[in-house]
Amino acid sequence: MNIKQRDFLISNTIVVVFTVLLTLIIYNFLTVKFGFNQDTFYPITFVLLLFATVFYYLLSKSLLQPLFKSEKEIQNLIKETLHEINTPVATIKMNTKMLQKKEQNPKNLERLERIETSCDNLLNLYNQMEYSLKEKIDSVTVECFDISEIITKSIEKFKDIKKDIQIIYQPQSLMIETDKNGFEKVIDNLISNGIKYNKPNGQINILLDNNTLKISDTGIGIDTKNLFHVFDKYYQENSLNSGIGLGLNIVKAYCDKYKIDLKIDSTKDVGSVFSLDLKGIIWQSNK
Repeated sequence: MNIKQRDFLISNTIVVVFTVLLTLIIYNFLTVKFGFNQDTFYPITFVLLLFATVFYYLLSKSLLQPLFKSEKEIQNLIKETLHEINTPVATIKMNTKMLQKKEQNPKNLERLERIETSCDNLLNLYNQMEYSLKEKIDSVTVECFDISEIITKSIEKFKDIKKDIQIIYQPQSLMIETDKNGFEKVIDNLISNGIKYNKPNGQINILLDNNTLKISDTGIGIDTKNLFHVFDKYYQENSLNSGIGLGLNIVKAYCDKYKIDLKIDSTKDVGSVFSLDLKGIIWQSNK
C-alpha cells in the first residue's frame, strides 16, 4: 500500500466514523424528542439518511480534495514530461541520419546505427506509453470513423522507413465505432511488424474482406511452436530486430477489450496473416 492509498483510507475512515457518531447523536435526540413508534420511524429514518449523505459528501470533499488535486497534478506532470521526451529523441534521430550520409568510417557508421536503433526503441516505447496513459488517465472516447482514413494515415507514417518494402492497399470504406486512437495504434503496430520482419523487396498486403481486415506480409513468418507466445509482453521472434516486444501485446489487449476476434496464420519463411474480425464494432447504420 502506497502513501496515497494509506492517506485516503485514513481520511475516509475518519469521515465515516465522524458521520456515524453524529448521526447516532441526532438519532438519539430525535427519538427522545418525538418518541420511537410506527408513526415516527419513517420520517426519522429519512431525515437521518438525508443528513448522513449530505454531511458525508461535504466532509469528504473538504478532506479528500487535496489528495485528488495532488493526484491530478502528478498525472499532468507525467503527461507533460512524456510529451517532452519525444522532441529530443526525434532530434537525435534526425541528426543521426544526417551524420550517416556523410560518415565513411565503418565503425562510426555502426555506432550511428546503434544510436538510431536505440532512438527507434525509445520512440516505440513513447508511443505505447502515450496511449496507455491516455487510456488510463483520460476517458477514452468511442467514436465513429472510416477505417480507410486510419489505414491510409498509418501507411503514410511509414513512407520514409519502409525502405524497399511495398505496401499494397486499395482503400475500402467501412464505418466502425470504437476507440479511434487505439485502433490507429493497432494498425501502426501491425504494419510496423510487417516491415520489421519482412524480407528484402517484400510486400505488405492490406485487404478488407467480408468485414474482416487482413494484414499479410511476405516476411520470415513465425515458428509454429511460438504462435502462442507472440502476443506476450516483451516477446520477440527474433531478438536481433529492433523494438521491445510490446506491439503485438498492445494489439491483443485492444482486440480483447473491444471484442475483435484476432487470428494469426503464419508459415516459417513464407509470411504471416493477421485477421481482425470487425463485425462487433461496425457502426450500427452499416449493420
